[in-house]
Amino acid sequence: MMGRHAFRAVLYGALVAAAAALAVAVHVLSGGRLAATMILVVVAGAAASLAAWRSGKAEQQLVGDDDAMAAATSLHHQERYGTGVASVAAKSWPASGGSDCAEAEGCDVAVDGALDRFEPGERLQRLRQIADGVHGLEAVFDLDGRLLWISPSVERLTDHVPRDCLAAADPLALLVHDSDLAYCRRMMTRVAAGEGGEDFEMRLLRGDGGLLWVATHWRRVEGGVGRPDAVRLSAEDVQARKETEFKLLETVAELRRAQALREHYLSRSNDERMRLTALLNVIRLGILFMDRDQRVLYYNRAMLDIWGFAPDENLIGVRDVVLQSRVAHLLVEPEAYFRRIQEVLDERDAGAIGEIRFKDGRLVTDASALVEDGEGRRGIGRVWIYEDITEQRRIADKLVQLAERDPLTNLFNRRRFHLELERVLADAMRRGYEVGLIMFDLDGFKPINDEFGHQAGDEVLVSLSRKVGSVIRRNETFFRLGGDEFAVLVPDIRDDALPELARRIVEGVASLAFVFAGRHARLTASLGIAQFPRHAVDGDTLVAAADQAMYAAKAAGRNRWVLATGCPDAKSAGEAESARMNPPGFSARRGEED
Repeated sequence: MMGRHAFRAVLYGALVAAAAALAVAVHVLSGGRLAATMILVVVAGAAASLAAWRSGKAEQQLVGDDDAMAAATSLHHQERYGTGVASVAAKSWPASGGSDCAEAEGCDVAVDGALDRFEPGERLQRLRQIADGVHGLEAVFDLDGRLLWISPSVERLTDHVPRDCLAAADPLALLVHDSDLAYCRRMMTRVAAGEGGEDFEMRLLRGDGGLLWVATHWRRVEGGVGRPDAVRLSAEDVQARKETEFKLLETVAELRRAQALREHYLSRSNDERMRLTALLNVIRLGILFMDRDQRVLYYNRAMLDIWGFAPDENLIGVRDVVLQSRVAHLLVEPEAYFRRIQEVLDERDAGAIGEIRFKDGRLVTDASALVEDGEGRRGIGRVWIYEDITEQRRIADKLVQLAERDPLTNLFNRRRFHLELERVLADAMRRGYEVGLIMFDLDGFKPINDEFGHQAGDEVLVSLSRKVGSVIRRNETFFRLGGDEFAVLVPDIRDDALPELARRIVEGVASLAFVFAGRHARLTASLGIAQFPRHAVDGDTLVAAADQAMYAAKAAGRNRWVLATGCPDAKSAGEAESARMNPPGFSARRGEED
């Protein structure tokens, strides 16, 4: 190889000498006029000679680097996958492409010579770096399709480790998507048969079930003397490009559809205008086009209905200020709505959806967009879209009510109780205030329900909800948790707030009197009180503390309240107040005094 590069340098030197002689002759014949030009020719020839010599040196170095990489691949796989696999990978095909390696007494001699300058430890480290540094996917198959070697980058690209790929009975089936597998096998067979290289794109299967698009290059590698031929696969990750292509194709298809639709409308503008007008008149959205001078250009029938105009009203050419003056009496807050319109026109609130409340209870949303001209230089007007969402909002509110309110008493239910408890406790921890919880159920409710029926029980629950609801303050929330169990959540309590509220509830329930089938019935309530953070650190323990206090009130004789135990003072105060709130001689079951 060095003899060829030396000969190439001598040849370029001779060409430079000939160019110099030609330059002298031209100088004599032309009187010096062309001397400068020929000097440039000589300089260029010298530079080319030097570059050719350096190219030979660089080519020689690259051959050595290729040999080192082949040896690196061999030793890396010998260490990671076993001696047998490494031997096949290193000796089944030439490291540097064939003939040049043969001139250096075979590929094995070239590989060994490339590695002799490194210490064994450093040599192994460099081989690992080279093998692990392959960015794309490299693989070698024998002519029968068996995988001989695959680069470690396969794990990064597909989540399959090289060991699994080499051990697979059919590595192509493991790595290639089913839709591309048959074509991949066919192309590989053609390359193995010597019909030339193949370049195509296919999808790889990732370990997590995903797909990866790669551009593949299949080439047959000549094995040289005493070595079998092989098929080499080189692949690059083109997933990002394919995704971009798909998006571009979708965009182009959408643009083509829009262009075709536009051309169709232009070709039959009159007929299409009538069809469009009919379409806009049957939809429930109100549509209003205003030109750049704020005059009405188009409106549909729904727009007239929403704004209370007669069906035969002619608004073409009417200014926006005139329209506002004619609809102002219909709106709850006309000035606020007109200010919002001006903000949209000034582009301070462009694209936002607003709500318009009418005095008759209707709720209408509006949205606006600027209509650009064909060249995009200036807007030709603005379109306003109006939608009556009164019924949708009513249904949504009804669904929320069904999900969060008790259908019998219209009180918040257990689901809403837990949501509100979590919210109030989070706010209390953030702002540092106390939260009170009162839980109670009814004494004597089951006998009424069993003796007079569920209708009587429902009447008791409705009456109790109204009575207790009348003593609940605005910042306190009343819940029915189920059956005859109720709760009151009190945020930001004062020292005497809970005892006072408990007293009002006990007295209010005790004051209720019912007559069913000519018979009198009364009932009482047993209350349990707990405070956060005095008796609990979270919602669940707070509910448990209040519930335990409620059962303590029942055990103490009912028709009373008990404060949860958390400290001696709280316990003694709760027992004293409970005894005070128990009227002597009152029978909760009979509903009358003994």
